[in-house]
Amino acid sequence: MVNLITLDLILLVIFVIFASIFLYVKRKNLGSEGGLILYRTQWGVKLINYFGGKFKKTLGVLSYVSILLGYFLMAGILFLVGQTIYLYLTTPIASVIKAPPIMPLIPYFPQLFGLQSFFPPFYFTYFIIALIIVATVHEFAHGIFARRYNIKIKSTGFAFFKYFPALFGAFVEQDEKQMEKKKNFEQMSILSAGVFANVIVTALFFLLLVWYFGLAFSASGVAFDTYSYSAVGISSISMVGGVPINNPTYDKIVELVNEEGLTKIETPVKNYVTTKKFLESQKELEGVIALYDDAPAINAELGGIITNINNVQINSIEKLEEELTKYSPGNEIEIKTIKEGGEETKKIVLGENPEDKNSVWLGIGFFERERRGVFGKIYSSLSSFKKEHIYYQPEYETSIFVYDLLWWIVLINLAVALFNMLPLGFLDGGRFFYLTVLSLTKSKKIAQRAFTGITYFLLFLLLVLMSKWVFTFF
Repeated sequence: MVNLITLDLILLVIFVIFASIFLYVKRKNLGSEGGLILYRTQWGVKLINYFGGKFKKTLGVLSYVSILLGYFLMAGILFLVGQTIYLYLTTPIASVIKAPPIMPLIPYFPQLFGLQSFFPPFYFTYFIIALIIVATVHEFAHGIFARRYNIKIKSTGFAFFKYFPALFGAFVEQDEKQMEKKKNFEQMSILSAGVFANVIVTALFFLLLVWYFGLAFSASGVAFDTYSYSAVGISSISMVGGVPINNPTYDKIVELVNEEGLTKIETPVKNYVTTKKFLESQKELEGVIALYDDAPAINAELGGIITNINNVQINSIEKLEEELTKYSPGNEIEIKTIKEGGEETKKIVLGENPEDKNSVWLGIGFFERERRGVFGKIYSSLSSFKKEHIYYQPEYETSIFVYDLLWWIVLINLAVALFNMLPLGFLDGGRFFYLTVLSLTKSKKIAQRAFTGITYFLLFLLLVLMSKWVFTFF
């Protein structure tokens, strides 16, 4: 059976071929602007004219909402960019996450940049559907608000990248001379209309996403991240793998640890276990290393997602804790897990909790994931309705595909809304910022200087950010 990735790549090839043939056939009707090929049409112009003329009063009220939202999004994206720069300059995040801080939203970018643990798969199918929705609502909103203020819509159309026609966008071409003659407020409402529409679509699809998730998935297990471990002073270690060690050093300990499996490490107070890989990840530490506690879970090599204990369904961390309290140290339990190879069952003898000898100890741990950077913060916000560390079982064969598609539509609409309000010269936010300064100062000279200054300042910051990332490879 052909898998999803193969079908998706076939679709990508077909689309590129179709787009190339289309552009060749229509070559006499094409325009060019920078690195884009423009195909102008009259599709949707009547619809834009209808809505822009029919609902003038409503659009007039929404103009205030759109402008306020524009300022909110501008403040939000500036904060996120500033926070990302701060993290990249003051923490080792650039060394840990090898992906570029400014990531292109192209098909398969999580796979290309090693971000599968941060983002769901991003197929070309998702890309094309999300892009059509994002571009259509964004550009049509610009056009509708432009018609509200009696600006002529000259054409609509598609913009293709010259060297890869699979990447494209939509545009609505308005009469720029008429636009420049309009009041600052009217221009700002038109400029912010696109992101306003994207935010509305974000909200609608997010509600659809939450509804669909509740319908198509059910909590069916608990996913733990690590085994219980402790910080241990290197000088306190007396034996590694049954071999006594004098004047222990990090290198000596690593040398004595088995290449595969667990190695027992002893101290006068307590015993631990470790793996070669776990130890080697700590070579930058000085005087102290982290070692796994000699606990039931790691000794039994428990892994995967815990689905039930003694045939009792486990669907939350609270349920896991509740079920374990029914037993005493020394009791044997049967734990079922889901792993990549399928379902697995292990019999484990529960240990004695080091902090409370009357309670049991399994010895698993959970990390609180803190996603950093612009997309990381957005991801956390969009996934807040899902409980951390819970495995959700899909109810239907298409559950994951549809859920991920809805998730990407939400993310890309929100990302486009935020990014477009950056006060950069080539974005809606650039002109929006210029008109704001002009409205406050009544001076075109000051507004132009402020606009130029912030554009170059932001480009400089983005250059610093990318430079920091590049230097992590040397």
